Amino acid sequence: MDKICILLTCPMSEYLQHELAKRFTLIKSWQIKSHNHFLNQYSHSIKAIVANGVHGADSTLIESLPCLQIISSHSSGLDKIDLVKCKERGIRVTSVPDTLTHEVADLAVLLILSVVRRICTADLYVRNGLWKQGDFELTTKVSGKRVGIIGLGRIGSAIAKRLEAFDCPISYYSRSEKPNSRYKYYPNVIELASNCEILVIACSLTKQTYHMINREVIDALGPKGYVINIGRGAVIDERELVLALVERRLAGAGLDVFEHEPDVPVELVGLDNVVLSPHVGTCTVETRKAMADLVVANLVAYFTNEPLLTPVV
Repeated sequence: MDKICILLTCPMSEYLQHELAKRFTLIKSWQIKSHNHFLNQYSHSIKAIVANGVHGADSTLIESLPCLQIISSHSSGLDKIDLVKCKERGIRVTSVPDTLTHEVADLAVLLILSVVRRICTADLYVRNGLWKQGDFELTTKVSGKRVGIIGLGRIGSAIAKRLEAFDCPISYYSRSEKPNSRYKYYPNVIELASNCEILVIACSLTKQTYHMINREVIDALGPKGYVINIGRGAVIDERELVLALVERRLAGAGLDVFEHEPDVPVELVGLDNVVLSPHVGTCTVETRKAMADLVVANLVAYFTNEPLLTPVV
């Protein structure tokens, strides 16, 4: 498979690059001198793309590669890949859905604990020598809090299972009610927000979920409510979230994703009721290796005429 050219859309792990380079001719997009140079040299050679949740494959890129046959995504989120164009062209698409479930669910719980118990602020309180001036202010407990989850897929279900250990009543909203779920279903997000204290976003970004969390939903959650986002930044109307946090119409937020990554609203940086992390839900050594292995395995399967392991399209 050395002669099969694969385009890597951005720098990913050295392990993934090494495993790809062992089997294919690897084209690194960030090393290409110019767009015209890229088209002249590679447009008719590239048969596969390896993309991720930030640097995907839009219609322009797909149309520029007439020999493209498959996109193997190093992500479970597919909002950066033009799936409609792929279907039109008969291009196969795969993702890595099962490899990252537990790590992302762990991070969601970590964000809940961190923001509700104000762990980051408490850490600074100790580091800055403020403990000598008096005890840290009281927070509120996590155990028993009513949690609403938007998106009860693999990750949402894993989050719910973890929070059961905290005796948290779980409810959820998704496109349709899950017939085998033991959790309470709400038919819309506003009802869900009105009946929970912690709102966890674990859904994909689509046209339907874009800015789903708007001012009305935030106000339904209320000044004692918390927002946790490990899904996609643009599911939240970020401007409305910032205003609610600044005005204390929300108690706090734990955010691993943002609407315009890596740019983060400067107002969030100065708030003590927010915990911020740089989209690290899948960033463990073990998970990234498993993701890389699945990306490679899907490509090998495709080019050896074997069934794809995790097909999307």
